[in-house]
Amino acid sequence: MSEYDNTNRGAIFVNDKKEGENDPDRNGSLNVGGKDYWISGWIKKSKEGKPYMSLSVKPKDAKKSENKSRQDSD
Repeated sequence: MSEYDNTNRGAIFVNDKKEGENDPDRNGSLNVGGKDYWISGWIKKSKEGKPYMSLSVKPKDAKKSENKSRQDSD
């Protein structure tokens, strides 16, 4: 049996660890073109009162890159 290909797929779940109003309502991961990302979503209402989800996407390796850049500049 071959391994499932997750390229260009993702999943988002209810954030059970939400503590504050600014914490995302949903979070998960996403793969685009072979690169992995964290995805967060906030449930909001439009001016007309219609619900929608606002999204934020960050590369999973962002913190590693930021830390390496800081170490390199020291």
